[in-house]
Amino acid sequence: MFDRTFFNTRDLACKSPYGAVCSGTTVSFHLYPLRRHGFSRGVMTARFEFDVSRSVELPVVWTATDRGVDTFSVTLDVGDYVGLVWYSFRMEGLNGQYKELGEYQLTVYDPTDQVPDWFGKGVCYQIFPDRFNRTKIPNPAGMVGGREVHRNWGDMPRWRPNAQGEVRNRDFFGGDLQGVIQKLDYIASLGVETIYFCPIFEAAENHRYGTADYDRIDPMLGTNEDFAQMCQEAHKRGIRIILDGVFNHTGFVSKYFNGDGFYPNLGASQSKDSPYYDWFCFKHWPDQYESWWGIYSLPAVNEGCKSYRDFIFDGENSVIRKWLRAGADGWRLDVADELPDEFVRGIHTAAREEKSDAIVIGEVWEDGSNKVAYGKRRRHLLGHHLDGLMNYPFRSALIDFLLGENGDRFMERMETLRENYPPFAFYSAMNALGTHDTLRILTYLGTGTTRGEWAKHARAHYEMTDQERALGWQRLKLGLSVLFTFPGSPTVYYGDEAGMTGYEDPFNRKTYPWGNEDQEILAFFRKLGGLRKLCRPLREGDLMWGDCARGYISYVRSEGDVSVAVAVNAGADEAEISLPWNHRNAWDWEGGAWQRAKNGKLYLTIPPMSYRILLSERESE
Repeated sequence: MFDRTFFNTRDLACKSPYGAVCSGTTVSFHLYPLRRHGFSRGVMTARFEFDVSRSVELPVVWTATDRGVDTFSVTLDVGDYVGLVWYSFRMEGLNGQYKELGEYQLTVYDPTDQVPDWFGKGVCYQIFPDRFNRTKIPNPAGMVGGREVHRNWGDMPRWRPNAQGEVRNRDFFGGDLQGVIQKLDYIASLGVETIYFCPIFEAAENHRYGTADYDRIDPMLGTNEDFAQMCQEAHKRGIRIILDGVFNHTGFVSKYFNGDGFYPNLGASQSKDSPYYDWFCFKHWPDQYESWWGIYSLPAVNEGCKSYRDFIFDGENSVIRKWLRAGADGWRLDVADELPDEFVRGIHTAAREEKSDAIVIGEVWEDGSNKVAYGKRRRHLLGHHLDGLMNYPFRSALIDFLLGENGDRFMERMETLRENYPPFAFYSAMNALGTHDTLRILTYLGTGTTRGEWAKHARAHYEMTDQERALGWQRLKLGLSVLFTFPGSPTVYYGDEAGMTGYEDPFNRKTYPWGNEDQEILAFFRKLGGLRKLCRPLREGDLMWGDCARGYISYVRSEGDVSVAVAVNAGADEAEISLPWNHRNAWDWEGGAWQRAKNGKLYLTIPPMSYRILLSERESE
């Protein structure tokens, strides 16, 4: 059980240092029972999950009393251990009474992994390549997959199943890398410093998550030379490139599996003598094999196969190394939970060896510090594995807050992450309100529902009412004020800044509406992107919470002698909010006026469904 009046893991008076610690740290604990409770001694039990032989019991001893409150203390030396420690307390009195607290999580990480800090500072822009921008209508003749190309850029993506009940995702719009190059200035105008691409390697499906050839840019997107040119042009504008690495499975239609015989070489489904046969796990060759979530078109690979590991990361000319040399700056690992820890570590090692400031981000939908997948606790954030994660817990918490959950619940959920994550992971999180795997955020906030009970054709053709769109935009402004000011990289899914709408895949993957953007929404994204790019506390500052309750939240980001205060009221009533403020005045970023602080605090009155951002210096306007 947990009793934070007795012991609070987030109070430095109770536990120091705060949150996760690096190996070699001695952690101090202090408990504060009331004197009248009569506790005379205690025991701390700590079990080291990744070292089953190590479990300790330490005496918790009385050290002081003050104004009717006792202090009991104990220290824990974690030594050279790296992993999770689960600890608890049992306090006992002379009369036989006792109190148990815990278990609590202590994350111990490897400090020798020097994580590059560039990713979490700036804005990230996610592109679904087929739908972003095209320079021509491509001819699909001779390309893998038997593709259909939409001549009309504004068509609805195909979503109805064929006669076999399959949605094959073989309809393409022809977005290409030259189209991205054309729009780099536009992307830069949003304050973007990183582009994260969904897969760009040759593949039969428009989403390209069933890779057909890891060594080749999909010809509809362009050439390997186009990729190098794009990276060069992006770098000129201060923009880095992160690629999507899909290494848990390949495509049924691929040079490795070659399920339809498209490629001239022998694939694993064609011959047991294929050099790729050992990459796959056949239950009955060639027609029964392990696949991702049972989807036959995505055969799963055996990540323990040496030749596969050599190909992906161990070899001198491996996939990881090749594309970093070509100009990429990092990798996002698809379904990271489904990759063995040692495989992820191998990718991480190869990436850092090839480019010392390369970053590796993982797709994990939950708290990545204690994630269990396939019966095994993952080492995602312990160092030398993943540098950060797609922060879906942030997305869930923020949307819940915008749709009516109490502000203190948002704070609680975020503090759990901050407490469990090493600092590098908390500040390198990929924070987003929408991705290619979620419905469009304007639709979600405007309708307040996924419409999961509707038939798919109803979701396909649903148009938001004017009232729903206005409500969605009102809520989105509040959400963006948090997204762009919170620790971690604010990540924008292409088209959200243009006011795109739609429910789930493929309705969230429509083409970018060039020339038909919602200019009000676009201007707001640009304004916040500019603030994030120029304002040092938002890029790397500490986080301190102000008042969080009912329908509002507030916090302060500080770096050195510069601070930013953020207050958001998503409720229906006016909110009176106070925040810690170590400055005499605060400049209202949008209101354009100074506000005086009193006794080390800012006192703000925030109208319903509104926000305020205040700066300690005007230089960050």
